[in-house]
Amino acid sequence: MRTKTLLLTAALAAAGIASSMAQAVYSVNAVGYVNTALKPGLNLVSNPLTGSDNSVKGLFTRVPAGTQVYKFNGTGFTTYSYVNAALGWQPASAATDTTLPGDGVFVRNTTATDVTVTFVGEVPQGTLANPIPVGLSIKSSQVPQAGLLGTDLGFPVAAGDQVYKYNTTTGKYDTFSFVNAAIGWQPSQPNVDVGQAVFVRKNAATSWNRTFSVNG
Repeated sequence: MRTKTLLLTAALAAAGIASSMAQAVYSVNAVGYVNTALKPGLNLVSNPLTGSDNSVKGLFTRVPAGTQVYKFNGTGFTTYSYVNAALGWQPASAATDTTLPGDGVFVRNTTATDVTVTFVGEVPQGTLANPIPVGLSIKSSQVPQAGLLGTDLGFPVAAGDQVYKYNTTTGKYDTFSFVNAAIGWQPSQPNVDVGQAVFVRKNAATSWNRTFSVNG
């Protein structure tokens, strides 16, 4: 999966007055886009930005007819299909079923060439929490960063955890297992791209928490 990221930061300032003393108050929003290349076949992707419409229909615009999105519900998948420009996405719940930063979905590119999907929105900031249930789930970083899952992205790892990265070249999963604190990851700690999601298997429910700022 190839991704290209451009983040544009804008600062908005306002003045507040308390106890006859002027105090500047600043609010910073970072907005931009992420281009994610979908290989022919299945791709396990994330929504790396908070957009104005985070539904399946809103996220996957300008895709070829026949594109499918599979959203994992804990036991199986809900399938959404883009029929054509006239009929749009089916079923109709594609307009309301959302995928937020921190989640992920499979996307099937039914063409023979790469298809680029552009995600537009705001970078999540502040104190972020991404609940992870026991068992299998699809998860991703809540902020558009690439790096080692635990070391760089703060994934809450525990003994016995497993992570499955879908390999678009082989059409199979690459498996990464965290044995314990002494042995660490086998065969290695997984590296995750911007716009990429992974399957996670946890023995106990937890939360993937981060405190993030574009200025930090």
